Amino acid sequence: MMRDKGGKEFMTKVCDEFGKYIKEHIAVYGAHNELRLTGKHETQSIHKFSYGISDRGASIRIPPSTVDDGWKGRLEDRRPASNADPYKVAARIIKTVSAVKY
Repeated sequence: MMRDKGGKEFMTKVCDEFGKYIKEHIAVYGAHNELRLTGKHETQSIHKFSYGISDRGASIRIPPSTVDDGWKGRLEDRRPASNADPYKVAARIIKTVSAVKY
């Protein structure tokens, strides 16, 4: 859906939906994220949520290529740790994105 239809309004809705479920996402994004997601060194605080175009310090980074392609494409959730279970992360992301009405 994000690659086919996209649109700024839809992408904003998706990002806003992620902001509603900070705790649910962090719960499956790996161990010890409180030590990594400090708000320093190109991370957002574990307790906050933000998104932005090409913003490496945001929770969700919107790549410039997504904007250039008419707001179609991908978003980058920068919070999952390398020790996270990729199946749990994917399931949580799919649940959140699927809740957005297009």
